[in-house]
Amino acid sequence: MELLRTPQILVAMISAMVAYSLMNLVMTSTPLAVVGNGFKTGNAADIVSMHVLAMYIPSFFTGYLINRFGVERIIALGLVILASAGVVALAGVELGNFYLALVLLGIGWNFGFIGSTTMLTAAHTEEERGRMQGMNDFAVFGMVTIASLSSGGLMNYSGGTPQEGWTAVNMAMIPFLMLAASALIWFVLHNKKRASLSPETGRTSPK
Repeated sequence: MELLRTPQILVAMISAMVAYSLMNLVMTSTPLAVVGNGFKTGNAADIVSMHVLAMYIPSFFTGYLINRFGVERIIALGLVILASAGVVALAGVELGNFYLALVLLGIGWNFGFIGSTTMLTAAHTEEERGRMQGMNDFAVFGMVTIASLSSGGLMNYSGGTPQEGWTAVNMAMIPFLMLAASALIWFVLHNKKRASLSPETGRTSPK
């Protein structure tokens, strides 16, 4: 509970859970949506392959971007890109929409999740690492499991057509993106307030 009361840890965990679970939510439904809207299984495989590449290729420079612009900005950028993926997906069910939405989804996951884990590792001591890692993994992958189960339910029970199901999946992203964005904004403002109260150092500790 002491760890969870640390603002940096709490915000990092929320951001990681949101980034990973939303990526999984949409990715899981993608093959069903692609085939359900009249395209071939080969198209679905190609789209998912592009998505996987988009997830990991940015890792070559994500660390540099974090060092250059700050971890909070990279997490925020990841959330914006995830939201953009939802907008593209909601704009239509053509192949181009699926490709672009899934590429954005992969990049958004990369920035959001790697940024969050980077923030987390800077917020605890070496002695706390094992407990913190276990708690974070349990929370993140617990949410991923729920997202996977929810994805099929949203696709199959939210409407009479695959397009309606796909719309429901992407609309489901909105409240969670708002939660992560609100937590991140609160954290940034919290740090600014603490910094203003400590003019001697101009900075605050992670806790």
